[in-house]
Amino acid sequence: MTTELLLRSGFELPDAGMAASALPARFDGADYWRALDAATAELDPPFAVLALDALRHNASDMLRRAAGTPIRVASKSLRVRGVIEQLLALPGYHGVLAYTLAEALWLAETVDDVVVGYPSVDRAAIRRLATSPELAARVTLMVDSPDQLNVIDAVLKPGERESIRVCLELDASWNAPVLGHLGVWRSPVHSVEDTRALAGYIVARPGFELVGMMAYEAQIAGVGNRPIGKPVDGAVNRWMQRQSVAELHERRGAAVAAVRAIAPLQFVNGGGTGSLESTASDPSVTEIAAGSGIFGGHLFDNYEHFAPAPAAAFALPIVRKATGDTATMLGGGWVASGPPNVDRLPQLVWPEGLSYVSREMAGEVQSPLTGEAARRLRPGDRVWLRHTKSGELAEHVNEFALVDGDQVVGMMPSYRGEGKAFL
Repeated sequence: MTTELLLRSGFELPDAGMAASALPARFDGADYWRALDAATAELDPPFAVLALDALRHNASDMLRRAAGTPIRVASKSLRVRGVIEQLLALPGYHGVLAYTLAEALWLAETVDDVVVGYPSVDRAAIRRLATSPELAARVTLMVDSPDQLNVIDAVLKPGERESIRVCLELDASWNAPVLGHLGVWRSPVHSVEDTRALAGYIVARPGFELVGMMAYEAQIAGVGNRPIGKPVDGAVNRWMQRQSVAELHERRGAAVAAVRAIAPLQFVNGGGTGSLESTASDPSVTEIAAGSGIFGGHLFDNYEHFAPAPAAAFALPIVRKATGDTATMLGGGWVASGPPNVDRLPQLVWPEGLSYVSREMAGEVQSPLTGEAARRLRPGDRVWLRHTKSGELAEHVNEFALVDGDQVVGMMPSYRGEGKAFL
């Protein structure tokens, strides 16, 4: 599968300053799902697809939203090496944010800039990194504590290994009045003073090179600001995000300035799919990590400022009829991470008029469905679904069918299809 077929064919770089627009009609509604269903008529479910026209749209729209700030591809959200590498061939995308060191080492066979987004205590992977000049030059580890440096030194001491590139993670959560901690519990390094102290410690410690900073604003990037059917929640979220953006830009800017006085940082990473605009407006940030918006899971239907196309989807078969009013689908419990709510389940999109049975919902091996459409479904029929947000889809399939126009033009393996399960 060539880059030209996946992204360059029909891909256009967005014009500078292009205004946001609604999701193009070709990606919205019943006709889109009918066309995918027709194009894949010869495939037996379960299977997953990547609609290349929608993928191209999303890749271009992400660049528009980033407004010239480079995008580092968040591999956690894709878990398809072919897509990652072909995104990196496009102007505006550079480097990967990996989720484990073992994954980073695998990607670094062909990718020359991989940052591990989470600290690693994988001793075998650390040893491999520390004994390879090529890998040590390509891979950067995330740290937020001296203890993580101790783990590395316990594997191989300075002088017995390569110098390890590290990125200092600043906590981007907002300690809001009344509401308390908003964001995710990641780094303990929150204040400018704490950041300066840890940066100084890293620079003074033999065997490490401080090359970057990261701050992931989950309360902005990962929280829908116009949740469907919840106008009050949307108003609260938009208020919260405005306050958090202002606080973070000031604090992150001061923290980056403090570290730059100590170490010549090569990059400052921030943001995610949901915060491309606000993160790009922070002058202290040099790159934005994003990935979920490329596939366009249904979580992003809850945002007001962008609307990715449903580029990734999957089909499951109907295998039984427990009653005339229901239809039972094989599998379905492909659940996303996060709070265990209904919005973490795959979304039933075609045929229209389907819902999960409330006492069973999406099951590991079967999912009973109800609704008007369920009455018409028979064994052998298909149901189309969208995943929620991230890499959960790729963990359930070995490959994706690539659909261009009205036909399947190829297959592309997931991490799982390449025999990789990193977490």
